[in-house]
Amino acid sequence: MRLFGARVAGLMCFLAASSMSVLGASLPDGEGRDVVEAMCSGCHGADKITNSLGYTRAGWLTLAGTMIDLSADPERQGAIADYLAKHFPPNERRAPTLLDGDTSISFHEWVVPTLGQRSRDPVEAPDGTIWWVGQWGDIVGKIDPETGKMREYDLPAGSKPHSVTIANDGGVWVMGNKNATIVLLDPDSGDMKIYDMPDPKARDPHTAVFDANAQLWFTLQHSNMIGHLDPETGEIRLATLPTENSRPYGIKIDASGTPWVACNGSNCLIKVDPKTMALTEIKLPHEATTVRRLDIADDGMIWYVNSGRGRLGRYDPAIGDIKEWPSPSGPTSHPYAIAVLDGVVWYNESGMRPDPLVRFDPATETFQSWAIPSGDIFSGIVRHMRPTSDGDMLIHQSATNRIIRVEIDD
Repeated sequence: MRLFGARVAGLMCFLAASSMSVLGASLPDGEGRDVVEAMCSGCHGADKITNSLGYTRAGWLTLAGTMIDLSADPERQGAIADYLAKHFPPNERRAPTLLDGDTSISFHEWVVPTLGQRSRDPVEAPDGTIWWVGQWGDIVGKIDPETGKMREYDLPAGSKPHSVTIANDGGVWVMGNKNATIVLLDPDSGDMKIYDMPDPKARDPHTAVFDANAQLWFTLQHSNMIGHLDPETGEIRLATLPTENSRPYGIKIDASGTPWVACNGSNCLIKVDPKTMALTEIKLPHEATTVRRLDIADDGMIWYVNSGRGRLGRYDPAIGDIKEWPSPSGPTSHPYAIAVLDGVVWYNESGMRPDPLVRFDPATETFQSWAIPSGDIFSGIVRHMRPTSDGDMLIHQSATNRIIRVEIDD
C-alpha cells in the first residue's frame, strides 16, 4: 500500500532498458540518442516520441519529469532534453480542428503520486472520492477531491490494471488486464479478494460495469469474450463473440438491464442477453468501422465512436436505424472515449495532437471542441470518460499522470 508521496518508478525502466533496443520506430542519429534510448525504451517504444506533438526544450523537460525523476542527474537530464528538442521540435502534423461554440468548460487537474504509472479510467464513488488505476505501476488509487489527499494501493505484480469500477456498496473492482484476474479491494482495510478467470483462454479482463442488480459485466478484448461475475457467489460466466477478432472493448447497460458492447476489431455492436448470455451481433455499415467505446442516452439511443473512420455514430435499437457524423478533425481523428450527459454527447479525438475534447449537440447537430491540457503541455489521450453525480465529467491524461475533472457550464 502507498500513501501520498512520489516513487521514482521510472528508474526501474532504466534498468530494464539498459540492454534494449528502441521499439516501434527509429530515432535519428545525434548526440544524446544513446541516452534517450536507454532511458525511454524500457517503458515505451520510440514511436511515442516520433509521433508526438513535439516540444521545446522546456516542454520536453516537463514531459520527461512526469515519467522519471532525473533531478539528481542534471547532465543526463539535459542531454535528453537537448536531443529531443533538436530532433522533435513542436509540429502540426496531427493538429486537430478545434471548433468554437457557446458552452464553457474548465479543467481541474490532479497529478497522481507515482511517476510513470500511466494513470487512467477515473471514476467517482458513491462517497464522492475519485478512483483511478495506474496501469504500468500495478496501482489503484483514490483522490479526495475536497482536500486533494491521495492514497495508492499496490495490486498483485503483473496485474497491469486496465480499469476500475465502483459498486454501490463502495467496493472497488479492478480489471487485471495482464494476469487474468478481477480484484475486489476493501478501501478501508486494503484487503483484496482475487477472482481468477475460469478459462485459460480468458486472458485479459478489460472494462467493467455494474447493472441495476449489482451484477458485474466485463469485456476481455484480445480473448474475444464477454464476462459476467456474480459478486454474491463469485461465479464467472463467459461468452465468446461470434466474429473472430471482434475485440470487445467498451460496455454499458441499457435501461432494461441489457449489456451492450463495442467491437474494437470489427464493424459491430454486441447485445447480450443478461439471462442466457446469448450474443446478438449488430453489423455497422462500413467494413473499416471499429468501435472503441459506446454510451446509452436516456432515450435509449446508443451512441458510439467510429474509431476506424473518424466518425460519431448513433444506433436506434428500436428500429435498427444507424446514422453517423464526420468528426471535426477528419477520418484519422480516431475518436476513443465517449459519454452522454443530459442528452449531449462528449468524446475525444485520440489521433490528434493535442487530444481534443469534443461536444456534440444532437438537437442542433453541431460540434464544439477544446484541447485537453496536461499541465503546461499537451500530452496524452483520453481512453475512458465517465460522468460525476453533479453533471461534470472525469477524464485523464495518462502520459503525464493526470486525472482531470471537466467542469461543464451549459
